[in-house]
Amino acid sequence: MTLLGSGVLGGQIAWHSAYKGKTVTVYDIAEDALKHCRDMHDQYAAIYLADVGATEAEIVATSDRLTYTTDLAEAVAQTDLVIEAVPEIPDVKTSVYQEMADLLPEDALVATNSSTFLPSTFADATGRPEKFCALHFGNGIWAMNFAEIMAHATTARSTLIEITEFAIEIGMMPIPVRKEQNGYVVNTWTVALSNAAQTLVTNGVSTPEDVDRSFMKFGFPIGPFGMLDQVGMKTAYDVLSYWGAENADEQMTANASYIKENLLDKGLLGAQTGQGYYTWPDPTFLAPDFLAVPDISKVPEIVSLLMPH
Repeated sequence: MTLLGSGVLGGQIAWHSAYKGKTVTVYDIAEDALKHCRDMHDQYAAIYLADVGATEAEIVATSDRLTYTTDLAEAVAQTDLVIEAVPEIPDVKTSVYQEMADLLPEDALVATNSSTFLPSTFADATGRPEKFCALHFGNGIWAMNFAEIMAHATTARSTLIEITEFAIEIGMMPIPVRKEQNGYVVNTWTVALSNAAQTLVTNGVSTPEDVDRSFMKFGFPIGPFGMLDQVGMKTAYDVLSYWGAENADEQMTANASYIKENLLDKGLLGAQTGQGYYTWPDPTFLAPDFLAVPDISKVPEIVSLLMPH
């Protein structure tokens, strides 16, 4: 199998698939991107040893099943499945599909890991619409082990059978999306949540920390801004920017601009690079006192935040 794109999810899908026994080629256009992916795979090795129960021998075998290349023809020459995980920009995805179409083996399947776009948008560009569908994974794939599967009008039943079998083989819980829907199941609510949280910060109503505190009080292990950091600021910006323009949503566009000006332009790209809204790998929301009830001595400080400015 082949992963197109070595970013956050592309790198995770590649590593996890290799861990589950698949032979995986990771493709990206830049050597720097592939180097970063290899570095992240070293980090995933440590996570799988500590949290997933992997043995040293399994980690070595996982690494042995992975190869990396900037040559697209080489990456797909003998593949049976391509999972596309390039940036959430329609023109970029379309261009990659068109370039790849004549390079693929006749029987190869293609799936998009797009977090927001419909497979019908890109089906013709693949040159094999009947062998194409969406297969979307969750960030932190070793723990968020689900895969959303979504067909378009001419996806073949055999394609869906093979893609669903693949998802199960690598330990995912298949989530069937019964009709095409931007955002699928999970991102329909996570994008809305992230946008609402970002609105509170963009408009000066609250801080990332206080938004996450309120959310985590409901028993969730992470808040919206922790999620944004894990998704990555580039993806967050691309999604909010695209849909803000597409839907003429001025607030969503303003939220995208806030992320660009306050994070992206400053090189704060999220958890993968160590800094976004939080500093990683030890974000403040993991500190024991993050959700503590403020003591009485903090009343003046809290009240000062409530007074008109």
